[in-house]
Amino acid sequence: MTTNWTVTRILRDRNAGLYFVGLVVSAFGSSAMNLAAGVWVKDLTGSNGLAALCVFAIWAPTLFGPALGTIADRVRRKPLLIGTNLGLAALLLTLFAVHSRADLWLIFAVLFVYGTTVVVQDPAESALLTAAVDRDLLGDFNGLRMTAVEGMKLVAPLTGAGLYAAFGGSAVGFLDAVTFALAAGLWLLVRVHEERPKRPAGTWRTQTAEGVRELWGHPLLRPLVLAGGTMMFLASLSSSTTYALVDALGHAPAYTGVLYTAQGIGSVAVGLVSGPALRRLGERRFGAAGIALTAVAVAARAVPSDPVVLASSVAIGLGLPCALIAAFTAVQREVPGPLLGRASATANTLIFTPNVIGLGAGAALVELADFRVLLVLTGVALLATGLFLAVLGTGASLALPARDTPPPLPTPNPAPPQSPASASRTSTESPSDANPA
Repeated sequence: MTTNWTVTRILRDRNAGLYFVGLVVSAFGSSAMNLAAGVWVKDLTGSNGLAALCVFAIWAPTLFGPALGTIADRVRRKPLLIGTNLGLAALLLTLFAVHSRADLWLIFAVLFVYGTTVVVQDPAESALLTAAVDRDLLGDFNGLRMTAVEGMKLVAPLTGAGLYAAFGGSAVGFLDAVTFALAAGLWLLVRVHEERPKRPAGTWRTQTAEGVRELWGHPLLRPLVLAGGTMMFLASLSSSTTYALVDALGHAPAYTGVLYTAQGIGSVAVGLVSGPALRRLGERRFGAAGIALTAVAVAARAVPSDPVVLASSVAIGLGLPCALIAAFTAVQREVPGPLLGRASATANTLIFTPNVIGLGAGAALVELADFRVLLVLTGVALLATGLFLAVLGTGASLALPARDTPPPLPTPNPAPPQSPASASRTSTESPSDANPA
């Protein structure tokens, strides 16, 4: 199956096409807003620290992912997605009330609610995605999704910056509100039949714990999620050295934008080939290969050369998404539908929370040690993480029966086939967001 044929097959499917267009629209608005929010706060306050808190406000709700993901298992997902998208569209319009530093609280409140809502939406979209994509195309769709999201990040920030310069931050908020309204309309057009979910037994805490146990007790998912979280922690340490690296190369801080673009090009490219690569290598080996490539690229950044640093940025863009695509594709294939919201939200939390910790630790370490030493040590640790994942198995999905497993006995009245489970879209939580350049 060629990459082009796979992409065409996905886009020709009505539900998959609607989902994909909605993803592109949403990613465009979110990328523009993420940039404008920080610039807006910087202009209002003159503070780099407060501007950086914009990213934290969006990412902080990820810490509560397992509990928030339980919501997606208690209600029908399509109405939930339509309602939350329309709610976010209305919420973003409140940014027209921001005029001075005294209104700064409103920006952070909107960003925090924004991030919280996305954490709820992710597992809900995961469940509905099963109606749009066949099981054998999940890896291809995840890769195409990565390509679309990263591709938008190459153009949307420039649009957001231009709109902000011409009309201010509220105009960018209006653009993002329009994209959420469009996404709600696209979800309304998706044809999917949902039964009202049975109310789970037990307390909210018990229900959340069920999703955590499902993920943590699975012999394929646990090592993938652990490796993904470790990789994000180490990659965030690496990204903390970016400004020191740019200084050493003799460039102005704006040169980080060049490195960001180079990384984005790599992420776009890997998304187009991830489906065939997953089928050939399996989730574990595909993820391990990506982590190993990232390890070499991170260590190579210690070389004081523009061509080497640019090439390493492209390689990081190629390698970093692999473990994430592998982990989320495995969750798609392994987790039962009734537990999908909680399990996929738990996977998001375990993979992306270490990134927040690593960014803080890296900011301190880069002031205490030579950034080249940090890059080499981080590269070695990443390589060890890749080897750890590679030696755990052959990379074959546990969803497929082993060769010596006898076929199941026939039943008189077999149930109709069910759609495979799916995992987090991560459209607003991607490697380049967490570890730019």
